[in-house]
Amino acid sequence: MILAVDTQRLLALHYIYPLPLQKLQQLLSPVNMLSSFEDIHHDEIAKILQISAQKAYQLSQSFRQIMIKPFGAAYAQANIFPIPFYHPYFPAQLFEISNPPTVLYVKGQYSLLTNNKQIAIIGSRKATAYSKRAMDLIVPPLVQSGYTVVSGLARGADTMAHRATIDMGGHTIAVLGHGFNYLYPAENQILAKQMAEHQLLITEYPPHMKPEKWHFPMRNRIISGLSRALVVTEAALKSGTLITTELALEQGKDVFVVPGPIDATQSKGTNQLLLEGAIPVMNGHQIVETLDLFSNKN
Repeated sequence: MILAVDTQRLLALHYIYPLPLQKLQQLLSPVNMLSSFEDIHHDEIAKILQISAQKAYQLSQSFRQIMIKPFGAAYAQANIFPIPFYHPYFPAQLFEISNPPTVLYVKGQYSLLTNNKQIAIIGSRKATAYSKRAMDLIVPPLVQSGYTVVSGLARGADTMAHRATIDMGGHTIAVLGHGFNYLYPAENQILAKQMAEHQLLITEYPPHMKPEKWHFPMRNRIISGLSRALVVTEAALKSGTLITTELALEQGKDVFVVPGPIDATQSKGTNQLLLEGAIPVMNGHQIVETLDLFSNKN
């Protein structure tokens, strides 16, 4: 199904044009055009990738200039480990999501990707102390049961989830919406450095790509795609958290939701999810028991 791919060429193309896997496969099948990409006329590239002739010309010219750059050595020097879609560490569950990434760039303990017990914990960027109390009840049983906690390193609930997991001596993965030359939000510099050494940071964006507003909804599909289930602590009615929840439901994942006070703004979205059929959760033991039950049935 997958033709042999030259990793150097793939990293060069991905650096200048981080295309999703479906588009890359148009270059690989029925003929592996990546192996001679610099020799293909830009009109043909435009037709295959469904981009403008001008963009295809720029892409072709940029590839000629950058294909000789030693990406492997450059990334290694920056402690970045690229994981293409055919690498053994590439998580198989990401092939099930919409528009799987072509390459994951990681920093830290990349063997964490091999743990099949991963669970996402997300919530509001304006999370209150209520989310912190919820984490104190939810995270310890998950860590004790060997779950790796996945979140997005955003301020608020994501930060709480990562820190609570680390404080418990557990493992956690942060999915970023930008390349490693940047960090958003800036106040998480210390946490990100700690995770790059002892936990795991991952992104589908090459190092030079800045944070963009539309990157974060895109990265949410990876957060939910990596995870067996999703836990939501707090969310307003109009919240990016609900985008991740919708993705998880589309992927057939269980969604656990912390009920909140009926008059709290940051619980209106979560309480609505409960009305729509999400699983109410009061502690991590419930999550472990539910997932174990489903696993035994399967």
